[in-house]
Amino acid sequence: MPKDQNRFVSWFHRTFDSWFFRSFIGPAQTDNAVHGADAFAREQWKRDLEARKQYTRDKRAAARR
Repeated sequence: MPKDQNRFVSWFHRTFDSWFFRSFIGPAQTDNAVHGADAFAREQWKRDLEARKQYTRDKRAAARR
């Protein structure tokens, strides 16, 4: 790994692996995740998200059987 890249990787981990930094920037925000898109795109995104959640629920239910 080149020296410059190694310095970047080191800085990145010192900064972003820090619990203080993560707590300072707060939790990930998902509100208005598709802000700026038209209404149809937002609704399609919501349907897709629900379909993915349903798929996961179905897989978990199948694994329990």
